[in-house]
Amino acid sequence: MNDDYALKDPQREYRLFFGRLGFTVLVVMLMVGGLIARYGYLQISRHDDFVTRSESNRVLARAVPPARGLIYDRHGVLLADNRPSVNLSVVKELAGDLEVLLTELQALVPITDNDLERFRKQLNQRRRPYEAVTLRFDLSDEEQGVLAVNEHRLPGVQVTAQLLRHYPKGEYLAHVLGYVGSINDREIQKLDPVRYSGTRVIGKTGLEKRYENSLLGEVGYEKVEVNARGRVMRKLDHSEAIPGQDLHLYLDYALQKVALDALGEYRGAVVAIETATGGVLAMASKPGFDTNLFVTGISHKAYQALLTSPDRPLFDRALQGQYPPGSTVKPVYALAALDSGTISSGYSIYDPGFYQLKGEERKFRDWKKGGHGHSIDLHDAIVQSCDTLYYDIGYRMGIDVIAKYGVRFGLGQKTGIDMPSERAGIMPSRAWKRGARGLAWYPGDTINASIGQGFTLATPMQLAVVATALATRGDVPVPRLVRPESHPGVDSDEGSSEPLATLKEPLATLKEPSATLKEPSATSGKAADTEPAVKPIKQRHWDYVIKAMEDVVHHPKGTAKVINKGLNYRIAGKTGTAQVIGIKQDEEYDAEKVALRNRDHALFIAFAPAEAPRIAVAVLVENGEHGSSTAAPIARKVMDAYLLESPVESSAENQEAGNAG
Repeated sequence: MNDDYALKDPQREYRLFFGRLGFTVLVVMLMVGGLIARYGYLQISRHDDFVTRSESNRVLARAVPPARGLIYDRHGVLLADNRPSVNLSVVKELAGDLEVLLTELQALVPITDNDLERFRKQLNQRRRPYEAVTLRFDLSDEEQGVLAVNEHRLPGVQVTAQLLRHYPKGEYLAHVLGYVGSINDREIQKLDPVRYSGTRVIGKTGLEKRYENSLLGEVGYEKVEVNARGRVMRKLDHSEAIPGQDLHLYLDYALQKVALDALGEYRGAVVAIETATGGVLAMASKPGFDTNLFVTGISHKAYQALLTSPDRPLFDRALQGQYPPGSTVKPVYALAALDSGTISSGYSIYDPGFYQLKGEERKFRDWKKGGHGHSIDLHDAIVQSCDTLYYDIGYRMGIDVIAKYGVRFGLGQKTGIDMPSERAGIMPSRAWKRGARGLAWYPGDTINASIGQGFTLATPMQLAVVATALATRGDVPVPRLVRPESHPGVDSDEGSSEPLATLKEPLATLKEPSATLKEPSATSGKAADTEPAVKPIKQRHWDYVIKAMEDVVHHPKGTAKVINKGLNYRIAGKTGTAQVIGIKQDEEYDAEKVALRNRDHALFIAFAPAEAPRIAVAVLVENGEHGSSTAAPIARKVMDAYLLESPVESSAENQEAGNAG
């Protein structure tokens, strides 16, 4: 065999082997060098950084929400408090596969669709990293035990105690206190993220909204050590949260309950004001609702039921209900007629049961068919609620004078009460009608306005202010729910509010000269300048009108005589009936032929004791028909409860009252 074809070449194999070995050693050395360099970089150059990261994984800073301020009535009765609740929460950043975790949790404890909907909604809102989001409230002891046993396979799950808002009086204070609810996307954009850390609710309505800034308190923080699954091992440090400020109200819960119970099955509102301070003793609106439903998130079905109910339980009738005041404004317009010199106290007319303008075919009817007869003067017109005389003096005064005095008593403008969402009502005028309707003012408009009908609208709160102004003979109060000693901060959904220090700051005093009057504006009913200054109403005019108001209750012909039985103090009042639908000239009002919700509203304003008033009351009963037989007895029950240690039985069931306004 030829040597050129030898099968083995040791030298060549030797060179090939050591070449490959050298290359391999070089690669290994380069790799080891790279590892050593990387190790040095991580352990030396990045040492501080990784220590910080490690510490942040081990130690979490958590916000500690403050306890919300409590709310008490004038006697110290607790109206809004905070109850403990053990909740199931999830930290998204520690949960791993969130959907798998939620499925496992649903297999362990009951979790409703509403719970999941609320959880997902809050999870998608802006929040701090590692902030727990509540999935279930009010875990039972058994449910807590089940979660504790299975915590090893539930990463990111926390079972913690929390304070939840609670309203022990339920529906009795639904519209006054309002409620707290989950912070929504619109609100979260406006809130201070630091101050609301850990806080998932905010005041939505009522005093909860108005005094949110004071009730909230100051957030605290705590540092906790956690394990790899996010379980809290121990607390390292903490700063205490500062509870919110407590509120103490003028409102008397017992009186509030009397007012709502007195309304019975009727829809309506009752407002009572302490004449000495302007403090609101009762502000009842019926029907109401259970505010506790909103604290942890009301279900869609339950909310829709409230929203679509024909009884409108969410609607605050005391502050937002705008109704024709009817004859309850007659004392104001009587003072206007006397004070303006339109008539004297001896002026009288013949009442055939209607009033007719010269050259006009239309007859403006009195409530009493056939009229009140001869020599009906202003006193009789108040006591018996004669419309015909008011048509006459209203036409003589003109709308400018009527509007001027209406505004002076607080009609057509917000009262300034420390509550959100108050409505202003309407005190109509020429300027208002031009602006709001684009029409001229007609004499018939004046005649309708003279008995509190037509375009005139007022809230029950405004009527209570009118009653208070009559009781004090001129002080038109700024009503207040919160007592000044609470010293709460000033918050408002509209961005402004009057301070609490002055409770009897008049809107336009009727006793002493005050600022310039204003004519009702085109949009709100407030007035524009008409004369340089307001003159005080003469004392003899006050005496005349208030005596007539007393006789409304205590005279045999008084429209509210039904409530004077067994009465051992004197009441000054005025009944009112407000039409809901119009009645044609050739038709008579027949309640039996009118749908229940189209029947007249019943109203009554009053103050007592008449000689030294302590309380002023306004009552509105939707579709109650007659102020004399429906609204006045409710006011009697409220005044009895406030003025008497042992309230005298009201004669509310007495049906002898007439059908007067």
